[in-house]
Amino acid sequence: MSKQPNVIVFFTDQQRWDTSGLHGNPMRLMPNFDREALLGTHLTHSFTCQPVCGPARSCLQMGQYATKTGCFVNGIHMPEDAPTIAKSFKASGYDTGYIGKWHLAPEEPVSERYRGGYDYWLAANVLEFSSDAYNAVMYDNGNNAVKLPGYRVDAITDAAIRYIDDHQDNPFFLFLSYLEPHHQNHEDNYPAPDGYREQYTGAWTPPDLAALGGSAPYHLPGYYGMVKRLDEAFGRLMDALKSLGLREKTIVLFTADHGCHFKTRNGEYKRSVHDASIRVPTLITGPGFMGGHQVQELVSLVDLPPTLLDAAGIPVPEHMQGRSIKPLINGNHTAWPEEVFIQISESEVGRAVRTRRWKYGVVARDKNPYTDSHSDRYEEAYLYDLQSDPYELTNLIGYESHAGVANAMRNRLLKRMVAAGEHVPEILLAPAVASGQRSVTDDEALN
Repeated sequence: MSKQPNVIVFFTDQQRWDTSGLHGNPMRLMPNFDREALLGTHLTHSFTCQPVCGPARSCLQMGQYATKTGCFVNGIHMPEDAPTIAKSFKASGYDTGYIGKWHLAPEEPVSERYRGGYDYWLAANVLEFSSDAYNAVMYDNGNNAVKLPGYRVDAITDAAIRYIDDHQDNPFFLFLSYLEPHHQNHEDNYPAPDGYREQYTGAWTPPDLAALGGSAPYHLPGYYGMVKRLDEAFGRLMDALKSLGLREKTIVLFTADHGCHFKTRNGEYKRSVHDASIRVPTLITGPGFMGGHQVQELVSLVDLPPTLLDAAGIPVPEHMQGRSIKPLINGNHTAWPEEVFIQISESEVGRAVRTRRWKYGVVARDKNPYTDSHSDRYEEAYLYDLQSDPYELTNLIGYESHAGVANAMRNRLLKRMVAAGEHVPEILLAPAVASGQRSVTDDEALN
Protein backbone atom coordinates (compact mmCIF):
# COMPACT_ATOMS: atom_id res chain seq x y z
CA MET A 1 0.00 0.00 0.00
CA SER A 2 1.39 3.40 -1.03
CA LYS A 3 2.21 5.88 1.73
CA GLN A 4 1.21 8.78 -0.49
CA PRO A 5 -2.03 10.38 0.72
CA ASN A 6 -5.14 10.53 -1.39
CA VAL A 7 -6.22 14.10 -2.17
CA ILE A 8 -9.80 15.33 -2.68
CA VAL A 9 -10.91 18.85 -3.60
CA PHE A 10 -14.50 19.63 -2.55
CA PHE A 11 -15.17 22.71 -4.67
CA THR A 12 -18.35 24.80 -4.45
CA ASP A 13 -19.48 27.64 -6.71
CA GLN A 14 -20.40 31.16 -5.58
CA GLN A 15 -20.31 30.44 -1.84
CA ARG A 16 -19.82 33.30 0.61
CA TRP A 17 -17.47 32.86 3.54
CA ASP A 18 -20.14 33.90 6.04
CA THR A 19 -22.35 30.90 5.30
CA SER A 20 -20.15 29.17 7.91
CA GLY A 21 -21.02 29.29 11.59
CA LEU A 22 -17.34 29.91 12.32
CA HIS A 23 -17.78 33.21 10.48
CA GLY A 24 -20.85 34.24 12.41
CA ASN A 25 -23.76 32.74 10.50
CA PRO A 26 -26.33 31.65 13.14
CA MET A 27 -28.37 29.36 10.86
CA ARG A 28 -26.32 26.16 11.38
CA LEU A 29 -25.93 25.75 7.64
CA MET A 30 -22.48 24.12 7.78
CA PRO A 31 -22.02 22.02 10.93
CA ASN A 32 -19.87 19.48 9.09
CA PHE A 33 -17.60 22.17 7.66
CA ASP A 34 -17.35 23.90 11.04
CA ARG A 35 -16.45 20.68 12.85
CA GLU A 36 -13.83 19.63 10.31
CA ALA A 37 -12.33 23.12 10.28
CA LEU A 38 -11.88 22.99 14.04
CA LEU A 39 -10.37 19.49 13.90
CA GLY A 40 -8.16 20.14 10.88
CA THR A 41 -6.88 23.43 9.47
CA HIS A 42 -9.18 26.41 9.04
CA LEU A 43 -8.01 29.10 6.64
CA THR A 44 -9.85 31.92 8.37
CA HIS A 45 -9.04 34.57 5.73
CA SER A 46 -9.28 32.80 2.36
CA PHE A 47 -9.83 34.66 -0.92
CA THR A 48 -10.26 34.00 -4.59
CA CYS A 49 -7.86 35.82 -6.90
CA GLN A 50 -10.48 36.26 -9.65
CA PRO A 51 -14.23 36.29 -8.80
CA VAL A 52 -15.50 34.78 -12.06
CA CYS A 53 -16.18 31.06 -12.62
CA GLY A 54 -13.86 30.17 -15.50
CA PRO A 55 -10.93 32.41 -14.56
CA ALA A 56 -10.98 31.25 -10.93
CA ARG A 57 -11.01 27.62 -12.06
CA SER A 58 -8.03 28.19 -14.34
CA CYS A 59 -6.16 29.72 -11.39
CA LEU A 60 -6.86 26.67 -9.23
CA GLN A 61 -5.97 24.18 -11.96
CA MET A 62 -2.69 25.89 -12.87
CA GLY A 63 -1.65 27.76 -9.71
CA GLN A 64 -1.36 31.04 -11.60
CA TYR A 65 -3.21 34.33 -11.83
CA ALA A 66 -5.76 34.58 -14.63
CA THR A 67 -3.65 36.97 -16.71
CA LYS A 68 -1.00 34.22 -16.72
CA THR A 69 -3.33 31.32 -17.47
CA GLY A 70 -4.86 33.38 -20.29
CA CYS A 71 -8.39 32.59 -19.07
CA PHE A 72 -9.18 36.08 -17.79
CA VAL A 73 -12.90 35.92 -18.72
CA ASN A 74 -15.44 33.14 -19.12
CA GLY A 75 -15.35 31.50 -22.54
CA ILE A 76 -11.57 31.33 -22.92
CA HIS A 77 -10.55 27.70 -22.74
CA MET A 78 -7.47 26.46 -20.94
CA PRO A 79 -4.61 25.57 -23.33
CA GLU A 80 -4.38 21.89 -24.21
CA ASP A 81 -0.79 21.76 -22.96
CA ALA A 82 -1.52 23.67 -19.75
CA PRO A 83 0.67 22.48 -16.84
CA THR A 84 -2.18 21.56 -14.50
CA ILE A 85 -2.19 20.26 -10.97
CA ALA A 86 -3.72 17.02 -12.28
CA LYS A 87 -0.70 16.45 -14.52
CA SER A 88 1.63 16.96 -11.55
CA PHE A 89 -0.24 14.36 -9.51
CA LYS A 90 -0.41 11.99 -12.47
CA ALA A 91 3.35 12.24 -13.04
CA SER A 92 3.83 11.18 -9.42
CA GLY A 93 1.83 7.99 -9.80
CA TYR A 94 -1.64 9.19 -8.85
CA ASP A 95 -4.92 8.22 -10.45
CA THR A 96 -6.76 11.42 -11.35
CA GLY A 97 -10.49 12.00 -11.53
CA TYR A 98 -12.81 14.93 -12.21
CA ILE A 99 -16.52 15.01 -11.41
CA GLY A 100 -18.83 18.00 -11.91
CA LYS A 101 -18.48 21.44 -13.49
CA TRP A 102 -15.39 22.23 -15.61
CA HIS A 103 -15.97 25.56 -17.43
CA LEU A 104 -12.53 25.54 -19.10
CA ALA A 105 -13.23 24.00 -22.51
CA PRO A 106 -14.50 25.35 -25.85
CA GLU A 107 -17.04 22.56 -26.28
CA GLU A 108 -19.72 20.42 -24.71
CA PRO A 109 -19.12 17.56 -24.17
CA VAL A 110 -15.43 18.03 -23.41
CA SER A 111 -13.01 15.94 -25.47
CA GLU A 112 -9.98 14.39 -23.80
CA ARG A 113 -7.54 17.04 -24.98
CA TYR A 114 -9.39 19.74 -23.05
CA ARG A 115 -9.73 17.84 -19.76
CA GLY A 116 -6.58 19.15 -18.09
CA GLY A 117 -4.94 15.75 -17.65
CA TYR A 118 -7.69 14.05 -15.63
CA ASP A 119 -8.01 10.34 -16.45
CA TYR A 120 -11.46 9.60 -15.05
CA TRP A 121 -14.09 12.03 -16.33
CA LEU A 122 -17.72 12.53 -15.37
CA ALA A 123 -18.37 16.21 -15.96
CA ALA A 124 -19.95 18.97 -18.00
CA ASN A 125 -18.20 22.07 -19.24
CA VAL A 126 -21.07 24.34 -18.18
CA LEU A 127 -23.08 22.27 -15.74
CA GLU A 128 -25.77 24.94 -15.29
CA PHE A 129 -26.68 24.48 -18.97
CA SER A 130 -26.41 20.69 -19.24
CA SER A 131 -28.43 20.05 -16.09
CA ASP A 132 -30.94 21.36 -13.57
CA ALA A 133 -31.47 20.84 -9.87
CA TYR A 134 -33.29 17.53 -10.35
CA ASN A 135 -31.90 16.71 -13.78
CA ALA A 136 -28.18 16.07 -13.30
CA VAL A 137 -26.68 15.33 -16.72
CA MET A 138 -22.94 15.02 -17.28
CA TYR A 139 -20.66 13.25 -19.75
CA ASP A 140 -18.38 10.26 -19.21
CA ASN A 141 -14.96 9.38 -20.65
CA GLY A 142 -16.58 8.38 -23.93
CA ASN A 143 -18.58 11.64 -24.08
CA ASN A 144 -21.81 9.77 -23.48
CA ALA A 145 -24.51 11.73 -21.66
CA VAL A 146 -25.12 10.26 -18.20
CA LYS A 147 -28.18 11.22 -16.19
CA LEU A 148 -27.61 10.67 -12.48
CA PRO A 149 -30.56 10.20 -10.10
CA GLY A 150 -31.37 12.57 -7.28
CA TYR A 151 -30.87 16.23 -6.45
CA ARG A 152 -27.75 17.43 -8.30
CA VAL A 153 -25.59 17.80 -5.18
CA ASP A 154 -26.47 14.27 -4.09
CA ALA A 155 -25.95 12.84 -7.57
CA ILE A 156 -22.44 14.27 -7.80
CA THR A 157 -21.62 13.12 -4.27
CA ASP A 158 -22.84 9.60 -5.02
CA ALA A 159 -20.56 9.52 -8.06
CA ALA A 160 -17.63 10.70 -5.95
CA ILE A 161 -18.18 8.02 -3.34
CA ARG A 162 -18.32 5.36 -6.06
CA TYR A 163 -15.03 6.67 -7.46
CA ILE A 164 -13.37 6.54 -4.02
CA ASP A 165 -14.63 3.01 -3.41
CA ASP A 166 -13.25 1.88 -6.78
CA HIS A 167 -9.80 3.51 -6.34
CA GLN A 168 -8.58 2.29 -2.96
CA ASP A 169 -5.54 0.39 -4.25
CA ASN A 170 -3.62 3.39 -5.61
CA PRO A 171 -3.37 7.00 -4.40
CA PHE A 172 -5.85 9.23 -6.19
CA PHE A 173 -6.42 12.92 -6.79
CA LEU A 174 -10.15 13.59 -7.11
CA PHE A 175 -11.51 17.01 -8.01
CA LEU A 176 -15.18 17.27 -7.05
CA SER A 177 -16.76 20.40 -8.55
CA TYR A 178 -20.31 21.35 -7.61
CA LEU A 179 -22.50 24.01 -9.23
CA GLU A 180 -24.27 24.82 -5.98
CA PRO A 181 -24.90 27.35 -4.48
CA HIS A 182 -24.62 29.14 -7.86
CA HIS A 183 -27.89 30.36 -9.37
CA GLN A 184 -29.58 28.32 -12.09
CA ASN A 185 -28.97 30.62 -15.06
CA HIS A 186 -32.05 30.11 -17.18
CA GLU A 187 -34.32 30.80 -14.20
CA ASP A 188 -32.13 33.33 -12.35
CA ASN A 189 -33.05 31.39 -9.22
CA TYR A 190 -31.40 29.35 -6.46
CA PRO A 191 -33.20 25.99 -6.57
CA ALA A 192 -32.73 24.32 -3.20
CA PRO A 193 -33.88 20.75 -2.53
CA ASP A 194 -37.60 20.40 -1.98
CA GLY A 195 -38.50 21.68 1.48
CA TYR A 196 -35.19 23.44 2.14
CA ARG A 197 -35.99 26.92 0.87
CA GLU A 198 -38.95 27.08 3.20
CA GLN A 199 -36.72 26.47 6.23
CA TYR A 200 -34.78 29.66 5.60
CA THR A 201 -37.47 32.13 4.59
CA GLY A 202 -36.97 35.17 6.80
CA ALA A 203 -33.57 33.87 7.96
CA TRP A 204 -30.60 35.91 9.17
CA THR A 205 -29.30 38.27 6.50
CA PRO A 206 -25.64 39.38 6.35
CA PRO A 207 -25.24 43.11 7.11
CA ASP A 208 -24.20 44.12 3.59
CA LEU A 209 -27.27 42.46 2.09
CA ALA A 210 -29.53 43.89 4.78
CA ALA A 211 -28.21 47.39 4.03
CA LEU A 212 -28.03 47.20 0.23
CA GLY A 213 -30.91 44.88 -0.66
CA GLY A 214 -30.27 43.58 -4.14
CA SER A 215 -31.88 40.23 -4.86
CA ALA A 216 -31.21 38.83 -1.38
CA PRO A 217 -34.77 39.18 -0.01
CA TYR A 218 -36.07 36.57 -2.45
CA HIS A 219 -32.90 34.65 -3.32
CA LEU A 220 -31.27 34.11 0.07
CA PRO A 221 -33.62 31.33 1.34
CA GLY A 222 -32.90 29.13 -1.69
CA TYR A 223 -29.20 29.93 -1.50
CA TYR A 224 -29.11 28.90 2.16
CA GLY A 225 -30.93 25.67 1.31
CA MET A 226 -28.32 24.84 -1.31
CA VAL A 227 -25.50 25.54 1.16
CA LYS A 228 -27.15 23.27 3.71
CA ARG A 229 -27.36 20.38 1.24
CA LEU A 230 -23.72 20.91 0.23
CA ASP A 231 -22.63 20.63 3.83
CA GLU A 232 -24.65 17.44 4.21
CA ALA A 233 -22.87 16.11 1.11
CA PHE A 234 -19.52 17.04 2.63
CA GLY A 235 -20.49 15.08 5.75
CA ARG A 236 -21.44 12.08 3.61
CA LEU A 237 -18.09 12.23 1.83
CA MET A 238 -16.20 12.27 5.13
CA ASP A 239 -18.37 9.41 6.41
CA ALA A 240 -17.50 7.39 3.30
CA LEU A 241 -13.78 7.93 3.87
CA LYS A 242 -14.15 6.87 7.48
CA SER A 243 -16.11 3.72 6.62
CA LEU A 244 -13.50 2.69 4.04
CA GLY A 245 -10.60 3.25 6.40
CA LEU A 246 -9.31 6.13 4.27
CA ARG A 247 -9.94 9.03 6.63
CA GLU A 248 -6.37 9.07 7.97
CA LYS A 249 -4.93 8.59 4.47
CA THR A 250 -6.80 11.34 2.64
CA ILE A 251 -6.27 15.10 2.44
CA VAL A 252 -9.51 16.98 1.80
CA LEU A 253 -9.66 20.61 0.72
CA PHE A 254 -13.00 22.43 0.92
CA THR A 255 -13.11 25.78 -0.88
CA ALA A 256 -15.05 27.84 -3.46
CA ASP A 257 -14.30 29.75 -6.64
CA HIS A 258 -15.81 33.04 -5.38
CA GLY A 259 -18.63 34.48 -3.30
CA CYS A 260 -21.98 36.16 -4.02
CA HIS A 261 -23.15 39.74 -3.49
CA PHE A 262 -26.73 39.25 -4.76
CA LYS A 263 -26.77 42.18 -7.20
CA THR A 264 -25.76 44.72 -4.55
CA ARG A 265 -22.45 45.79 -6.11
CA ASN A 266 -23.24 45.50 -9.83
CA GLY A 267 -25.91 43.99 -12.06
CA GLU A 268 -25.26 40.35 -11.14
CA TYR A 269 -23.69 38.27 -8.38
CA LYS A 270 -19.89 38.46 -8.34
CA ARG A 271 -17.14 40.27 -10.32
CA SER A 272 -16.39 42.90 -7.68
CA VAL A 273 -13.57 43.70 -5.24
CA HIS A 274 -15.84 43.36 -2.21
CA ASP A 275 -15.47 40.54 0.29
CA ALA A 276 -18.97 39.35 -0.66
CA SER A 277 -17.41 38.41 -4.02
CA ILE A 278 -13.89 37.38 -3.07
CA ARG A 279 -13.92 35.83 0.43
CA VAL A 280 -14.70 32.10 0.61
CA PRO A 281 -14.91 29.34 3.26
CA THR A 282 -11.81 27.14 3.21
CA LEU A 283 -10.49 24.21 5.25
CA ILE A 284 -7.95 21.45 4.76
CA THR A 285 -8.09 18.24 6.76
CA GLY A 286 -6.26 14.93 6.73
CA PRO A 287 -2.60 13.93 7.19
CA GLY A 288 -0.44 16.97 7.87
CA PHE A 289 -3.42 19.22 8.57
CA MET A 290 -4.95 17.81 11.76
CA GLY A 291 -4.69 19.44 15.15
CA GLY A 292 -7.07 22.38 15.09
CA HIS A 293 -4.84 24.88 13.26
CA GLN A 294 -6.33 28.31 12.68
CA VAL A 295 -4.35 29.95 9.88
CA GLN A 296 -4.87 33.68 10.36
CA GLU A 297 -2.74 34.85 7.43
CA LEU A 298 -4.50 35.91 4.23
CA VAL A 299 -4.47 33.01 1.77
CA SER A 300 -5.23 33.19 -1.96
CA LEU A 301 -6.72 30.62 -4.30
CA VAL A 302 -3.33 30.43 -6.07
CA ASP A 303 -1.78 29.20 -2.80
CA LEU A 304 -3.92 26.06 -2.72
CA PRO A 305 -2.39 24.05 -5.62
CA PRO A 306 1.17 24.32 -4.24
CA THR A 307 -0.18 23.47 -0.78
CA LEU A 308 -1.75 20.21 -2.00
CA LEU A 309 1.33 19.19 -3.96
CA ASP A 310 3.62 20.02 -1.05
CA ALA A 311 1.44 18.02 1.32
CA ALA A 312 1.63 15.01 -1.02
CA GLY A 313 5.43 15.24 -1.23
CA ILE A 314 5.37 16.36 -4.86
CA PRO A 315 7.69 19.17 -6.00
CA VAL A 316 5.84 22.43 -6.67
CA PRO A 317 6.34 23.46 -10.33
CA GLU A 318 8.18 26.72 -10.86
CA HIS A 319 5.35 28.18 -12.93
CA MET A 320 3.00 28.28 -9.92
CA GLN A 321 2.67 31.79 -8.49
CA GLY A 322 1.27 30.89 -5.08
CA ARG A 323 3.01 29.28 -2.13
CA SER A 324 2.29 26.36 0.16
CA ILE A 325 0.72 27.12 3.54
CA LYS A 326 2.54 24.18 5.14
CA PRO A 327 5.18 26.49 6.71
CA LEU A 328 2.36 28.43 8.41
CA ILE A 329 1.09 25.24 10.03
CA ASN A 330 4.63 24.44 11.16
CA GLY A 331 4.95 27.84 12.82
CA ASN A 332 6.98 29.72 10.18
CA HIS A 333 5.07 32.95 9.58
CA THR A 334 7.92 35.28 8.66
CA ALA A 335 7.86 35.10 4.86
CA TRP A 336 4.12 35.24 4.27
CA PRO A 337 2.81 38.32 2.38
CA GLU A 338 0.58 40.73 4.27
CA GLU A 339 -1.96 41.10 1.47
CA VAL A 340 -3.80 39.18 -1.23
CA PHE A 341 -4.01 40.35 -4.84
CA ILE A 342 -7.23 40.27 -6.88
CA GLN A 343 -7.86 40.72 -10.60
CA ILE A 344 -11.35 41.70 -11.81
CA SER A 345 -12.85 41.19 -15.29
CA GLU A 346 -16.23 41.22 -17.06
CA SER A 347 -17.74 43.93 -14.82
CA GLU A 348 -14.63 46.12 -15.00
CA VAL A 349 -10.91 45.86 -15.70
CA GLY A 350 -9.84 46.18 -12.10
CA ARG A 351 -7.15 45.31 -9.59
CA ALA A 352 -7.21 45.25 -5.80
CA VAL A 353 -5.19 44.36 -2.74
CA ARG A 354 -6.57 43.43 0.66
CA THR A 355 -4.75 43.39 3.99
CA ARG A 356 -6.25 42.42 7.33
CA ARG A 357 -7.51 45.99 7.73
CA TRP A 358 -7.56 47.74 4.36
CA LYS A 359 -9.00 47.13 0.87
CA TYR A 360 -7.81 49.23 -2.08
CA GLY A 361 -8.92 48.93 -5.69
CA VAL A 362 -8.41 50.60 -9.05
CA VAL A 363 -10.37 50.51 -12.33
CA ALA A 364 -9.51 51.10 -16.00
CA ARG A 365 -12.75 52.76 -17.08
CA ASP A 366 -11.73 53.10 -20.75
CA LYS A 367 -11.11 49.37 -21.19
CA ASN A 368 -13.53 46.65 -22.29
CA PRO A 369 -13.80 44.18 -19.38
CA TYR A 370 -14.55 41.29 -21.75
CA THR A 371 -11.71 41.81 -24.22
CA ASP A 372 -8.99 43.67 -22.30
CA SER A 373 -7.09 41.67 -19.71
CA HIS A 374 -5.19 44.66 -18.31
CA SER A 375 -4.45 48.34 -18.75
CA ASP A 376 -1.52 50.74 -18.62
CA ARG A 377 -3.64 53.28 -16.73
CA TYR A 378 -6.04 52.86 -13.82
CA GLU A 379 -8.04 55.21 -11.59
CA GLU A 380 -8.42 54.82 -7.85
CA ALA A 381 -11.94 53.55 -7.14
CA TYR A 382 -12.15 51.78 -3.77
CA LEU A 383 -10.81 52.11 -0.24
CA TYR A 384 -12.38 50.39 2.76
CA ASP A 385 -11.43 50.21 6.42
CA LEU A 386 -12.33 46.60 7.21
CA GLN A 387 -11.71 47.10 10.91
CA SER A 388 -14.54 49.59 11.34
CA ASP A 389 -16.52 48.67 8.22
CA PRO A 390 -16.17 44.91 7.63
CA TYR A 391 -19.05 44.76 5.16
CA GLU A 392 -17.67 47.64 3.07
CA LEU A 393 -20.56 50.08 3.23
CA THR A 394 -18.46 53.28 3.20
CA ASN A 395 -16.03 53.89 0.35
CA LEU A 396 -13.17 56.09 1.64
CA ILE A 397 -11.34 56.60 -1.64
CA GLY A 398 -10.19 60.20 -2.03
CA TYR A 399 -10.72 61.09 1.64
CA GLU A 400 -7.96 63.50 2.65
CA SER A 401 -7.90 61.85 6.08
CA HIS A 402 -6.96 58.54 4.42
CA ALA A 403 -4.43 59.78 1.85
CA GLY A 404 -1.62 57.99 3.69
CA VAL A 405 -3.51 54.71 3.54
CA ALA A 406 -4.17 55.11 -0.18
CA ASN A 407 -0.48 55.81 -0.79
CA ALA A 408 0.64 52.74 1.16
CA MET A 409 -1.93 50.50 -0.48
CA ARG A 410 -1.10 51.85 -3.94
CA ASN A 411 2.51 50.79 -3.43
CA ARG A 412 1.38 47.34 -2.27
CA LEU A 413 -0.80 46.99 -5.35
CA LEU A 414 1.94 47.97 -7.77
CA LYS A 415 4.34 45.46 -6.24
CA ARG A 416 1.79 42.68 -6.44
CA MET A 417 0.91 43.50 -10.04
CA VAL A 418 4.57 43.22 -11.02
CA ALA A 419 4.97 39.97 -9.06
CA ALA A 420 1.96 38.55 -10.94
CA GLY A 421 3.67 39.31 -14.25
CA GLU A 422 2.01 42.61 -15.12
CA HIS A 423 3.72 45.84 -16.15
CA VAL A 424 3.82 48.84 -13.82
CA PRO A 425 0.77 50.97 -14.74
CA GLU A 426 -0.04 54.60 -14.09
CA ILE A 427 -2.59 55.04 -11.31
CA LEU A 428 -4.57 58.28 -11.31
CA LEU A 429 -5.45 59.56 -7.85
CA ALA A 430 -9.07 59.96 -6.87
CA PRO A 431 -10.40 63.50 -6.46
CA ALA A 432 -9.76 64.76 -2.92
CA VAL A 433 -12.66 64.67 -0.48
CA ALA A 434 -12.64 66.80 2.68
CA SER A 435 -14.12 64.26 5.06
CA GLY A 436 -13.70 66.06 8.37
CA GLN A 437 -12.26 62.89 9.92
CA ARG A 438 -8.95 62.67 11.76
CA SER A 439 -6.00 61.70 9.60
CA VAL A 440 -4.98 58.06 9.76
CA THR A 441 -1.47 57.64 11.17
CA ASP A 442 1.40 56.13 9.21
CA ASP A 443 1.39 53.09 11.48
CA GLU A 444 -2.31 52.52 10.89
CA ALA A 445 -1.84 52.93 7.14
CA LEU A 446 0.69 50.12 7.07
CA ASN A 447 -1.46 47.60 8.97
